[in-house]
Amino acid sequence: MMMNYLSTLLPAFFSLIPLLSSSQEKVPAKNIEAILYTGEGTDQPLVVGLGGSEGGNAWTSDHWKLTRDEFIAKGYAFLAVGYFGCEGTPAILDKIAIDDVHNAIKVAAKHSKINGNKIAVLGGSRGADLALLLGSYYSDISCVIGMSASHAVFPGHTQEFNSSCWTYQGKELPFIPINDEAVPFLMKRDLRGTFEAMLKDTDAEQVALIKVENIKGAVLLLSGDADEIIPAVSMGDKMMARLRINNFKYPIEHVIYNGGHAEPTKHFNKVFDFLRQHF
Repeated sequence: MMMNYLSTLLPAFFSLIPLLSSSQEKVPAKNIEAILYTGEGTDQPLVVGLGGSEGGNAWTSDHWKLTRDEFIAKGYAFLAVGYFGCEGTPAILDKIAIDDVHNAIKVAAKHSKINGNKIAVLGGSRGADLALLLGSYYSDISCVIGMSASHAVFPGHTQEFNSSCWTYQGKELPFIPINDEAVPFLMKRDLRGTFEAMLKDTDAEQVALIKVENIKGAVLLLSGDADEIIPAVSMGDKMMARLRINNFKYPIEHVIYNGGHAEPTKHFNKVFDFLRQHF
């Protein structure tokens, strides 16, 4: 009886769920892999997804398909950006031109289905740093969401650690260097200890700070209180304090979860709520 009942009920239930109609296309961009996912209709706000130090174009993977589809279902277009470790991009995370990333966003924003006046950038880990930098340098970014974000620029991932992760207009952005105190932690692969030791160089920290107060839109930070990679909570708190001191006029929020570096990526319900309210 139960199986007969379900066989009658389920087709009727699923008929109430609209089928997701979406398309994807490659955006032509120098040194960047950019894949644009769009739904039906026009005037779609654009959400840009930036992966972290794992490289490649993480947001095109099957792992993030359900989340991508949820963005599309909620009326957003989604641009998945790979900025190193993809075909046609730099091989490693070192001296990445944020100009190239922004140029890819500008090309996507001109798509006939997209509202180019509503652009949000979303990133995790190093991608969160990139999202904050994009917002701080480019006024067309109207919302920034950083998951496990750093408040300053750090070295690129070379053997020597003597160059910056990022460049702007052909110049390396100032970064906090590896100091003598950090080396033993780095040798033990204790990344949290490495970053905490580097941050004791407060002069370098001040020079390398991301100017979050220049962002022209709402800012959401998500951090884990047991982050094993970076001191994410204190970094996020420093950014919130900097925004308040500078009388930042847009909505800001720093949400702290119980968990490690990846914990914020488990809370997209918060991301969607924030976008609905402030984007």
